[in-house]
Amino acid sequence: MTNVKALRGRDFITLMDYTTEEVKYLLGLSRDFKSRYYQGDRYSDALRGRTLLMIFEKPSTRTRVSLDVAATQLGMHVIYSNPQELQLGRGETIADTARVVDRFVDAIAARVYKHESLVEMARYAVAPVINALSDQEHPLQALADALTLWEVKGRLDGLRVAFVGDGDNNIAHSLMVIGAKLGWEVRIISPRKYWPTKFMESLTEDLRRTGANIIISDNTEDARGVDAVYTDVWVSMGMEAEAEERRKIFRPYQVNSELMRVAGPQAIFMHCLPAHRGEEVTDDVIDGPQSVVWDQAENRLHTSKAVLISLLT
Repeated sequence: MTNVKALRGRDFITLMDYTTEEVKYLLGLSRDFKSRYYQGDRYSDALRGRTLLMIFEKPSTRTRVSLDVAATQLGMHVIYSNPQELQLGRGETIADTARVVDRFVDAIAARVYKHESLVEMARYAVAPVINALSDQEHPLQALADALTLWEVKGRLDGLRVAFVGDGDNNIAHSLMVIGAKLGWEVRIISPRKYWPTKFMESLTEDLRRTGANIIISDNTEDARGVDAVYTDVWVSMGMEAEAEERRKIFRPYQVNSELMRVAGPQAIFMHCLPAHRGEEVTDDVIDGPQSVVWDQAENRLHTSKAVLISLLT
């Protein structure tokens, strides 16, 4: 069992930097936090006197609120800012900003357009840097996804998950990473233009070590028999200029009642939210009995607590 002190001071930029045992530790701690939450132990002084700075280049609901509430319930003070409220908005470099705020705060959570911005921030800040979403990965979401699957399916091993839609986006990448760590079969079902072929190269060692399998297909029939069908928006933030083209390309990959029928009655439906209803998913699926999207959203709180407590104690 991984000791929590082994994670102290680490950055949380990508789950590729974490071992299978460390990922399982974070998930077990998340489950413990959730259990205590419903038993009435909602507040703790474990991180009293610590400060979390959140820098968000993009809008956010679940990530911003879950991190804020998690930090507050652990006793932290939270500062929220966008780059325009900092000197970043007037041309100060990421390196200089990181050097300065590192003298004031205990952790930095950043939602950025470019993954390289997180890497740069971590290079110059001693305080842990937490990826609150980048164009490459969303590891906080991946932890909540795995916790949800564990709760619903009763296991973490041997899971089969189909991601349908844009196979080369940050959510698909993160699902591939955590699947590689935990030995899952992840099926990326996407138009060929959006296959994550290059990203797969970074997962070779984990796939070999855990026996995980990543299947890439352009055929929605390959969702048959999975434990979960996962999708995300077709037009992510920053891609608005491609909106119409993407809607046409991805239309055959909509998660609707027919696709869920192909997947089977055992398949749950997952979405990181926000959902563009009527595009990547229909109302009857996201609001239907196979949907676990609200559990996924709630689990962002408990996994955020696990990450904060592990990096800061």
